[in-house]
Amino acid sequence: MKKKAGIGFIVMAIVFGILLIMSRRASAHCDTLDGPVIAEARQALEKGDITPVLKWVRKEDEQEIQNLFRKTITVRGKGAEAKELADMYFFETLVRIHRASEGAPYTGLKPAGQVEPAVAAADKGLDTGSADALVKMITDAAAKGIRERHTHTIEAKKHAGHTVAAGREFVKRYVEFTHYVDRLHMDAVAGAAHHEAPKKGGAEEPHHH
Repeated sequence: MKKKAGIGFIVMAIVFGILLIMSRRASAHCDTLDGPVIAEARQALEKGDITPVLKWVRKEDEQEIQNLFRKTITVRGKGAEAKELADMYFFETLVRIHRASEGAPYTGLKPAGQVEPAVAAADKGLDTGSADALVKMITDAAAKGIRERHTHTIEAKKHAGHTVAAGREFVKRYVEFTHYVDRLHMDAVAGAAHHEAPKKGGAEEPHHH
């Protein structure tokens, strides 16, 4: 039972670690034309209601976005070409300000479809209410990464004492393998600690998207 529990903990640690790693890469998801930021911005422009979009920007940036939104609504009524240009300018400004709030650079809007598979699975999981497919995808990928590195390190270890070059190859494989699993574990532990409920009487740390 203890062995099974230990394996279960390792699997979950892998999942949380990979999720944290992917969350760092996934910030670019907000740059895509089919990402959640622009999807809500499109709906807001069609309905003439900026409210749903405001959650994507900091409070201190609300006024700028609200002012631009009003101007965009006005320009949209001047024809199809004006509407397209005004919408795109609003999208670019909104995403730029959102990215700045994350401390991330804005490098322009990306075409639709340029979304990491794990991010797409995460979005789908939020829509369906189930994370099962996402957990399986990431767990399988992490398990594959560990097994491959483990196998390569074992093979290199067999020949490590034959020559200096072979020894160095083993060290290279060993460092890569141990750093990989240590990074997964450390990210998993850091992720779990970050999401713990704040202690009574203490202020909760701010969360960043």
